[in-house]
Amino acid sequence: MPTLLETVILATGMGFAAIARVTPSRWVTCRAVDQISFGLKPGDELDVESTLCHEVRKLDHEIFIDDVHDDPVYVSHHCPARYGFRSYVSVPIRKADGSFFGTLCAIDPEPRQLKNERVFGMFRLFAKMIGEILDVDEELSQSKDSLAQERRLSGVQEQFIAILAHDLRNPVSALTSGLRMLERGVGGSADQELVSLMRASVNRMGLLIENLLDQARKRTGAGIVIERNWTTELGASLRQIGAELQAVAWDQRIEFEIDLGVPVNCDPPRVSQLLSNLLANAVTHGAPGAPIHVTAQATEKEFVLSVANSGKKIAEEMLPTLFLPFERGDDRPSREGLGLGLFISSEIAQGHGGTLNVVSDDAKTVFTFRMPNVAEAATLKG
Repeated sequence: MPTLLETVILATGMGFAAIARVTPSRWVTCRAVDQISFGLKPGDELDVESTLCHEVRKLDHEIFIDDVHDDPVYVSHHCPARYGFRSYVSVPIRKADGSFFGTLCAIDPEPRQLKNERVFGMFRLFAKMIGEILDVDEELSQSKDSLAQERRLSGVQEQFIAILAHDLRNPVSALTSGLRMLERGVGGSADQELVSLMRASVNRMGLLIENLLDQARKRTGAGIVIERNWTTELGASLRQIGAELQAVAWDQRIEFEIDLGVPVNCDPPRVSQLLSNLLANAVTHGAPGAPIHVTAQATEKEFVLSVANSGKKIAEEMLPTLFLPFERGDDRPSREGLGLGLFISSEIAQGHGGTLNVVSDDAKTVFTFRMPNVAEAATLKG
């Protein structure tokens, strides 16, 4: 806008040009270029009824005055005498909806040749451009306000999820403890099986809660903390996860092939969480009744864990967002979770300095976690 005002001054020879906000009660300077020390700066006000812009607003017309001394309409008007100008221009600025915003105006203490098509066209074009700029600024401001509001709502929602997940830990822990006590007291195999199923369900609830907490930590920048150490018990932990899922998915056999001939440098609870998420995904999307195959292998350089299931091929369009949070497929929605399992698993893999990839065709779908099995792979945060 300052460039437009400078152009007005250069093209007309006038000494002062301004964009004014004009209402029934106020005249306020929005922008100004002043080469005659008229004295108005952005934010300064004039008595609106003392200005010709007031008439432009009321009568909805332009004013062009070459020399007020020779102008039959304004020669005796109080405004030129009050503000000491002889040449004057005021053109209305309208927004896209037709509403009146203010004026593009200019004054000079000397006469100027203003009443010609070139000057008329320039002022009208500039007034139109200013109106369009005002509309764009308003839309941008509204967009920023909407974005800020969405961010505030998102923050509140994330805080709610984090608090909810945290508070759910206690009742789940209480259920786990109670089921352990029941296990000691039950005698029949049917009762034992029922308690085992209940424990598997509680463990699944605990995993969902941990996924929610991990997502909340990730969103707040805390990340998923990985605490690596050398372990020879990882195989037993992985089998335990399989047994828990098997108790729930009794119609889908989970087969293990574990070859961990060397210690593994990892965060065992996190790797177990990764496997639990992958197994839950395989149970959800695998072909009913078809076995799920888990393989784990460790060498002195690498650890590899994979989960394979038969079933429908993953659609190509789903692959780019498969490891994003809250992304779920359209198939079998009633068995879906929150869409966090694969995302958390991917974060755990990255936290170990490794990768989680998927290969899917009409025969089977295989998720594979690979990570370096070396002491130099320092503790990382996802």
